[in-house]
Parts: sequence; C-alpha cells; structure tokens
Amino acid sequence: MSDKPTVLFVCVHNAGRSQMAAGYLRHLADGQVEVRSAGSAPADQINPTAVQAMAEEGIDIAAEQPKLLTDHGVQASDVVITMGCGDTCPVYPGKRYEDWELDDPAGQGLESVRPIRDEIRSRVTALIESLGLPARP
Repeated sequence: MSDKPTVLFVCVHNAGRSQMAAGYLRHLADGQVEVRSAGSAPADQINPTAVQAMAEEGIDIAAEQPKLLTDHGVQASDVVITMGCGDTCPVYPGKRYEDWELDDPAGQGLESVRPIRDEIRSRVTALIESLGLPARP
C-alpha cells in the first residue's frame, strides 16, 4: 500500500480537461500523488489541441490514451474530481468529491483552450495545497 493520495480526474471523453488536469498534477505534485484519469464515454484519442496547449507549458500528454471510468477506479481513489460527467460517476462513501465546472475544449481552437488550461492549473495547484503537499513552482 502507498501512503500517497490517489486522485482520479473524470470527464465525459477523457480527452481534454481530465487529461490536462492529470498532466498538471503529475508535473506539479512531483511524484507525491498517484494520478488517474478516466471518462464515462472515452474518445478514441486525446484532443490534439489539449496536447498542444499542454506542450506550451512543457508538459507532454501526447502518449496518453482515453480510459473508461470503472467502479474500481473510483473505489481505489481518495479524491475524485469530475468535470461535466454528471450522474454517470459512481459515488462511494468516504471519498472526497469535487466537481470542477470547466468549459469543454472539444472542437475549440488553441486561443480558446489556453484559458481552460490555465484554470485547470490553478485548480490543480489548490488541490495539491489542500492535500497538504508542496507544489512545484
């Protein structure tokens, strides 16, 4: 068993918001958190504009693949962050849940995705602090 907290990011397609959040958490928490992401209806591939927006920050999410949300994934997580998946996300007692209302980057250009990315970074930084961990600058 690990002493690291486990965070699961969930959005519908696991192609944009949840992948960007997972990328930021991996980068900013510097190995102090077990990071997972999933979608209630996973896409075939990561949103290329999300990949491009994260690359501008020096974070490579290009090799990630959308994954299906499972009950086991939720049960194995300490914190579950949802982003527009609504009631499709299973709820278990004793888990910390947060719902981040964020615009969906699907079908949007880079100029529109950058503010979404920046909001995700801000929220991930606050999440790391709420876990009592130091965030990388």
